[in-house]
Amino acid sequence: MLNKEKTQFRQSKQRNRILELLRSTDSHPTADWIYAQLKKEFPKLSLGTVYRNLSTLIDQGLVNKIHFGSTFDRFEANTKPHYHLICESCGKIFDFNMKIYENLNEQAKQLTTFTINYHKLDFYGICQECSQSE
Repeated sequence: MLNKEKTQFRQSKQRNRILELLRSTDSHPTADWIYAQLKKEFPKLSLGTVYRNLSTLIDQGLVNKIHFGSTFDRFEANTKPHYHLICESCGKIFDFNMKIYENLNEQAKQLTTFTINYHKLDFYGICQECSQSE
């Protein structure tokens, strides 16, 4: 029996490099940043190709898209459940290694008829670097 992942997604040097790049940074970059980093290595690379490859990586469960209300989506290769710290001054996103409260899903289920699958919790404030410069 063939592996669904192998039959559904062709290997791609560009996709592999995008994943490698995301795994090498904790900066939660935008697609534009990824494009700029890889343009010299892949001169024919387009921003559309970066977005298509990111979409495929998301479909494969290898990358997460972070939506937090900014103009541009951010991406990360850390797909384990975790929270984020978001600086309201510079916009940087940091992984926050705090215990995930699974019982929060159960508490929410008891208060509604809505089917709860997961929760997302982000903390907003000012990072240390911005605090020191103010």
